[in-house]
Amino acid sequence: MLRDTHESRTDPEARLYRKCNAGAAEPCYLGHVLAENDHGLIVGACVTEAGTRAEREAALALLDHAAQGKRRTLGADKQYQERNFVEALRQRAIVPHIAEYERGNLQRNSLREEERHSVGFLQSQRKRKLVEQSFAWIKHWAGFHQVKLRSRKRVEWLFQIAAAAYNLVRMTRLLAPAV
Repeated sequence: MLRDTHESRTDPEARLYRKCNAGAAEPCYLGHVLAENDHGLIVGACVTEAGTRAEREAALALLDHAAQGKRRTLGADKQYQERNFVEALRQRAIVPHIAEYERGNLQRNSLREEERHSVGFLQSQRKRKLVEQSFAWIKHWAGFHQVKLRSRKRVEWLFQIAAAAYNLVRMTRLLAPAV
């Protein structure tokens, strides 16, 4: 495997990764956020080594550290369609609201009918864009398009500060009087 034979001289902890087949593999980390559905505020953020399972593992870790509520749900995109992940959510008493569409075709995952057709499922899928907005803000305004720090610990530190800054900006918009 390529990542086993190549190591960055400046950051040995970073792993070669590419998001799509068209892009080049570059040494990097993956940033993850957990946002609440009502206002899109980030309630958890972390950075992991790049890898194919990193998103699901980070999601479970963030959920384990998040506050326990009466009823918890997780809205996610098709990257999270994995039977083991859905079962891990249910073991934590979290209702999975995971997207089932891929290029216009319905891809049935392991959601139950009552989960698939609930009002909460539709709300979770509509609110997923708030997570993408937070990543866009962090990349553009917080300078995460190209991070200058090295080591996962330092990158995570900066990422969490950027997530907190995003929350402050988001709260000013939420608290602004409607015109």
